[in-house]
Amino acid sequence: MTLQLGVLVSGTGSNLQAIIDAIEKGELDAKIRLVLSNRPDAYGLVRAKKAGLPTLALAHNEFSSREKFDEKLVKSLKEAGVQWVALAGFMRVLTPVFLTAFADKIINIHPSLLPAFPGVNAQKQAFDYGVKVTGCTVHFVDQGVDTGPIILQGSVAVKESDSLEDLRARILKKEHQLFVEALSEISRGHVSVLERRVSVLRAT
Repeated sequence: MTLQLGVLVSGTGSNLQAIIDAIEKGELDAKIRLVLSNRPDAYGLVRAKKAGLPTLALAHNEFSSREKFDEKLVKSLKEAGVQWVALAGFMRVLTPVFLTAFADKIINIHPSLLPAFPGVNAQKQAFDYGVKVTGCTVHFVDQGVDTGPIILQGSVAVKESDSLEDLRARILKKEHQLFVEALSEISRGHVSVLERRVSVLRAT
């Protein structure tokens, strides 16, 4: 099935670009219906406009509550025909208003091997802890912070010579590949969830 995607961004939008590129190459069966940001100056919006995609900026600080902001997000996405939501560096915690509207249809990419190092600055958390292996996780979004059922994970070795920025860059490269892979498996109908366990039926 063709995923009718809404992509939410707060920053540079490099994961958004990976999704755009994969669609253009025929590697991902999806149509981006709307790219939405809570930051009007987010470079992700520039990427979307360059690709000819519809965009919308909604500054979260102009709303009286998180719930009111999420109500507007939901309305805008639904009006655009969005059925699945990809959080591509969206730095807001979603309320039940949003989670209910797109139940089991919200996907996030996190730069650690969850459940290790949830929340912000996950790469720095892992680097400071001195782990030998870290990576990234694509997961469904639930009401916790980075606690939803895990779809795919990709590992990244930590080298002794790494700076924090070296590690960030390698994790980000892995994110681009893994996010597209997860969305592609969903579009093929290969992903199912039973309680917390996600099955991904890949072709052998």
